[in-house]
Amino acid sequence: MEILVVEDEAGIADFLERGLRAEGYEVKVAGDGEEGARLALDSEVDLVVLDRMLPGIDGLEVLARVRRARPALPVIMLTAKGEVADRVEGLDSGATDYVTKPFAFEELLARIRAQMRKTDSETTLEAAGIRLDLIGRSARRDGTDTELPKREADLLAYLMRNEGRVVTRDELLAAVWGYDHDPGTNIVQVYVGYLRRKLARPGSPAPIETLRSVGYRLRERR
Repeated sequence: MEILVVEDEAGIADFLERGLRAEGYEVKVAGDGEEGARLALDSEVDLVVLDRMLPGIDGLEVLARVRRARPALPVIMLTAKGEVADRVEGLDSGATDYVTKPFAFEELLARIRAQMRKTDSETTLEAAGIRLDLIGRSARRDGTDTELPKREADLLAYLMRNEGRVVTRDELLAAVWGYDHDPGTNIVQVYVGYLRRKLARPGSPAPIETLRSVGYRLRERR
């Protein structure tokens, strides 16, 4: 499991990195908001520990960017602001938990474990007549199972979580590939094509629509 720590205080960041690594986690560290927002979109990141007060853009803006691209990613806000109004604002903005400084490392670990138990409980997705096994990366449609490579499974999962909503190419790039590509890349188009071919059934094309110059949408089952 990989955790991203977004913290500008070097001492705290180093303490968290060493402590989390000692617990067996993979750890990335970002020292400002822009870097944190970019790294959080990497599909390999499973959870974010996010400081609220950051240079560049603050933690709430980082959280907003993450929620637009990865709505299900667990984010624990870590901050010196302990007023009830501050905690409520953070939670209402999309944080899944909130820890105030100073904090006990054991408490943070317990909160991380609690968030991961919630994430692990989601092992399947169902949308648009498709059932996706997130662990085995197997998609079932019309009684037929199709094994998918990781990127294709991640792409399908994102479309399924956003069933009926148009998602842009840039949003899919950030959520599934996690880094910036050449603006002229056609990698999303290519992978959508892979999914369409694999999910198509006789007389029933895959329910993935292309909205020219806008993006893609997984069509809701009627």
